[in-house]
Amino acid sequence: MKKIKIIFIFILFFNFTGMAQNKTFFDFKTTTLTGEPFDLAQLKGKKVLVVNTASKCGHTPQYKDLEELFKQYGGDKFVIIGFPSNDFLKQEPGTNAEISEFCTKNYGVTFPMMSKISVKGKKIDPIYQWLSSKKENGVMDAKVTWNFQKFMIDENGNLVGVVSPSESPKCDKIINWITAK
Repeated sequence: MKKIKIIFIFILFFNFTGMAQNKTFFDFKTTTLTGEPFDLAQLKGKKVLVVNTASKCGHTPQYKDLEELFKQYGGDKFVIIGFPSNDFLKQEPGTNAEISEFCTKNYGVTFPMMSKISVKGKKIDPIYQWLSSKKENGVMDAKVTWNFQKFMIDENGNLVGVVSPSESPKCDKIINWITAK
């Protein structure tokens, strides 16, 4: 009888740990550049392009393409979310206020920008832990390799793809994903 109880406990344990992989992008909360709480659940039903950004990077001009993409496709079915990060060669040294001013003044950014976070290492934000770890997202390991890495999240909050930092936000992979029914 004792062995049956132990087996039952193991079955329960493995069922509950397997359930952890059911967490979606929409289960997280974050903070905007202006310090307002932002519940990602409000984006349910939209495709979300998540990008770690930096203002002093060779890829910084991608802000222009991101804004154009947002203006063309953003709305009820698609949104871009920027997460500034200073993790790569300290290319985002500014405060949240300075980042906001830079994005608005230089690129006219209107898509949602969140507070500066860490996207790798010991201080990695839980959102990026989920994005980059198959153990967390249930789909793939996708280590963040540099600024402007793009993560594609479907309408149900599942990770469906990653685009390298050097690829344009307006590449075929992203455009085809946005426009697919």
